[in-house]
Amino acid sequence: MRTKVTMQDVADKLNLSKNSVSQALTGKSGVSEDTRRLIVRTAAEMGYTYAKRQAAEDAPSRTGSKRTVALIASDYAFSMKSFFGDIYLSIDKELNRRGYGLVIQSISPEQAASLALPSFLQDRSVDGVLILSHITTPYIQAVLNTGIPAVLIDHHHPALQADSILTNNRFSGYEAIRHLAELGHRDIGFMGNIRLSPSYYERLEGMRLAAFELGLELREPWLITDAAEDSESVRDRIKALPALPTAWFCINDGFGFMVTSALQQLGIRVPEDVSIVSFDNGYLSRLATPPTTTMDVNLPLYAECAVERLFSRMDDPEQPMTETLLPTSLLVRASTGPAPASR
Repeated sequence: MRTKVTMQDVADKLNLSKNSVSQALTGKSGVSEDTRRLIVRTAAEMGYTYAKRQAAEDAPSRTGSKRTVALIASDYAFSMKSFFGDIYLSIDKELNRRGYGLVIQSISPEQAASLALPSFLQDRSVDGVLILSHITTPYIQAVLNTGIPAVLIDHHHPALQADSILTNNRFSGYEAIRHLAELGHRDIGFMGNIRLSPSYYERLEGMRLAAFELGLELREPWLITDAAEDSESVRDRIKALPALPTAWFCINDGFGFMVTSALQQLGIRVPEDVSIVSFDNGYLSRLATPPTTTMDVNLPLYAECAVERLFSRMDDPEQPMTETLLPTSLLVRASTGPAPASR
């Protein structure tokens, strides 16, 4: 069992005062927005659990309930700093607007394997739960079995009877490939690990749909679907290929960043020799040199729809389950250009 992380641990990690950490985590003034984001992300990475309950307790209650919602996610999801931090802040804002508090909890692989639920789920001390991204299907089912109203964010599975809010991954993958095809690219590779999330698999399906409709041939050696999210491993996988595609579709911005770096280390120019499209529009897509063309996910809309759906479920537990697909938009940056043969 992991040692419980305290607020002081978070403060020590960041070399900040405990008071500053408390102000950030409870939504009080006194810290800058950048510092607040840093504290929230660090607390999430460390597995610190906290509740912003006081505002909810002070607000008038229509039902006498605790007026608190939980947000749970895997350690892996918490490690995706830009994605988790931005969606957390958006969810927190939506809940505060409605007078609700928020509890967050990271779920370790060991907890997921043993189906160990947080105490606030075991004793049903929260009114609803938002499940961010993939944990494991049995674990999510255990959460649903508590009977607490729940909504899945960026995840779904045929075995799970639950409301879900999703990116339209297939259409987004299609759009990424269409963009590359319009630039003259016909040799396109895929980089990612589709086992980490059904959403990733669906992005590959979108790529295949685009290839089918646009008459592109996808070569299996260029479809790397089991990549480790590690810079050296990505470079080795690319280096081992007998020939390179003229473009890569990367499953997220992390892989986009690593593919760009690997190509440059191998003396290959982006986008003059190879173009890159990634997914999410997180900070790594902006940090990359050149900045990465990416599919922009509207995280505030994600949060708004998830909270709205959860409140609807809380008000009417017997209504039919729904899946909501949210669109993305192609954000063209400097990592994509005409295919070399088209110049």
